[in-house]
Amino acid sequence: MDIQAYMQQIGRQARAASRQMAKADTGAKNRALQAIAAAIERDADKLLAANAEDVAVAKTEGLESSFIDRLTLTAKTVATMAEGLRQIATLPDPVGDMTDLKFRPTGIQVGKMRVPLGVIGIIYEARPNVTADAAGLCLKAGNATILRGGKEAIRSNQAIAACVREGLAAAGLPETAVQVVETTDRAAVGALITMNEYVDVIVPRGGKSLIARIAQDARVPVIKHLDGVCHVYIDDEADPEKAIRIADNAKTHRYAPCNTMETLLVNENVADLILPPLAEIYRAKGVELRGCEQTRAILADAIPATDEDWVTEYCAPILSIKIVADMDVAIEHINTYGSHHTDAIITENYTKARRFLREVDSSSVMVNASTRFADGFEYGLGAEIGISTDKIHARGPVGLEGLTSQKWVVLGDGHIRV
Repeated sequence: MDIQAYMQQIGRQARAASRQMAKADTGAKNRALQAIAAAIERDADKLLAANAEDVAVAKTEGLESSFIDRLTLTAKTVATMAEGLRQIATLPDPVGDMTDLKFRPTGIQVGKMRVPLGVIGIIYEARPNVTADAAGLCLKAGNATILRGGKEAIRSNQAIAACVREGLAAAGLPETAVQVVETTDRAAVGALITMNEYVDVIVPRGGKSLIARIAQDARVPVIKHLDGVCHVYIDDEADPEKAIRIADNAKTHRYAPCNTMETLLVNENVADLILPPLAEIYRAKGVELRGCEQTRAILADAIPATDEDWVTEYCAPILSIKIVADMDVAIEHINTYGSHHTDAIITENYTKARRFLREVDSSSVMVNASTRFADGFEYGLGAEIGISTDKIHARGPVGLEGLTSQKWVVLGDGHIRV
């Protein structure tokens, strides 16, 4: 296959489809979403069978358990894909929404209108559910999208893509509005991230090395986050029961996602109370604990933590623990070593909670809640196209609004400038 020619063809088709999608009415987009959801539910067995083949190959190649976890579809995750698409259909259509209309002294009205980004290229690795989530969000926001999943999920992605094409056709929308790259040749990624004549935005989802490479080599703007070094800080005014429950969930609910806690910070005044029962829970679940010197004085079996641990996204049953003097030290640690993804404080002190919300420089900041809530579906976005830790255009879970831009609009009635 001539990869460059193939990608150029996909790009041309996506650009043409984006013009059709930009003027598609809300009803047509919602009908497509409902039809895709119905096709996914109908073909659940086919999707699971295709995914089982992908998983079997991945296991024979000796891929890590965290990767296998991200790759694996279940009946529940297939049902969640369909539910997410239906939820997107119920959300307000952002396209065409006009805001901030104000009369100027000259008599004209000036405001902003929300418009699609155009063509969005999405590059992802193991998660096949991204195919449905990304297709649905880009579709509702009036964009065309080019999806390039990892080779390990090629069968799963193609099976989901068939459902997407069926739904688009049923609603009278161009099937090329969502295209899944069929080749696993890595040259396709290089082509996609440099086709600025066809692609408006790139969204990478995957490991740190993949995202770093794309951010470095892309000629197209990138919405990204490199890693998820997430923290929970247990304050000395925390409710111990809440603290233990949240710290357990934030780490052990699932190990692979980017919103899983990787570092636990505990105020020194409550460390003796909190850490022993919490460590017992972690040990029972097979979590390896790595701690600072103070932590190891309380938890003798904890492995000494190094500076590298504070900046590591484990995506595994490993947790680093640090005892801190107060909230100021905790915030300084988070802003120094964190990845600006998601961080939480457990406290009953309202003033401290407000300070933590203001001063922690992350895309999601939480009070008395697990970091695992940092997710587009949980935020009511229907689904997400990814998490952005950038500060320009979109930050945090990127849903419909993050997949649109704005243009200025001026309304007049024969006005001229004098």
